Amino acid sequence: MAVHPFHLAFPVHDLAAARAFYGGLLGCPEGRSSLLQGLEVAHLAPDEARQAATNAVDGDQVPVRHFGVVLPMEDWQALADRLKAAGVSFVIEPHVRFKGQVGEQATMFFLDPSGNALEFKAFRDIASLFAK
Repeated sequence: MAVHPFHLAFPVHDLAAARAFYGGLLGCPEGRSSLLQGLEVAHLAPDEARQAATNAVDGDQVPVRHFGVVLPMEDWQALADRLKAAGVSFVIEPHVRFKGQVGEQATMFFLDPSGNALEFKAFRDIASLFAK
């Protein structure tokens, strides 16, 4: 199946901070004032913006409510290096989980300025993305 643009709405407490984080740090260029390319739409809703509860996954406490992107491994590593250099505090440090198993993946979790949890991951073999 072809990959198509998707719609994702998420709450933020400050639109300027969201623009700086998603546009500046993550490099998602802004389209219309309500759209960050590849994402969509940051809504100003301070009462809804908060950190998610967590569940245990492979020894980590993974934020239940999260979103993110699957990147090629080289792009994932470059992003991890850029985030570390920028002093981003990780909820789950960049690492490989499920080593040697189906679904082995590089992953990292961090929060945007409004407490929304993001996961960026990569697979050496993208065909294993949905493998059981």
